[in-house]
Amino acid sequence: MNYLAHSILSYTSGQLVGNMIADFIKNNERESFPLEIQEGIKLHRFIDTFTDTHPAVSEAKKIFSPLVRLYSGAFVDVAFDYFVAHYYPEKELRNHSLKVYKILWENEKWLPESYKQMLVRMQQDDWLTNYRTDQGIKFSMQNVLNKAKYLEKDISIFEAFIVNKEKLQIYFDHFFPELINKSKKNFCHKQDY
Repeated sequence: MNYLAHSILSYTSGQLVGNMIADFIKNNERESFPLEIQEGIKLHRFIDTFTDTHPAVSEAKKIFSPLVRLYSGAFVDVAFDYFVAHYYPEKELRNHSLKVYKILWENEKWLPESYKQMLVRMQQDDWLTNYRTDQGIKFSMQNVLNKAKYLEKDISIFEAFIVNKEKLQIYFDHFFPELINKSKKNFCHKQDY
């Protein structure tokens, strides 16, 4: 899953911080963070593992794999954030996004420098709310293409998303409620945001 899903599946401020920075730290750095942030890092890894092994996600990858081969999972992550964004009313999503940015900046001392640089752009362009729009997903998919070493930058990945949106929605609907339930069961000891 991508940033929006990771933020929604965090239950405390500390978990949110850990969940959002997990891809920006080395595994051996984990223990240098407070316990609640460490739990967020574990939650991030749990979400990734559950996602990578879910049959509906495997089927969704087949939509993108002819175009981007091994990168198909990254594009499913972005595509699924579109559906996560539609899982909630627009006002609730916008309020959630504002709260996430606020909490992350309040915990700035725990954010890796590379994450802070990205967070500036994320907040300026309000990525979390804009996953709700086709244009926001197009922007995110182009970002993935731009970062991918071995992919052409003009692959028609967004067009594949548009053409297969209904099919992707079905895969998402089979997957996301299960992910919510498993995440809550394993990580929701309390909820503070």
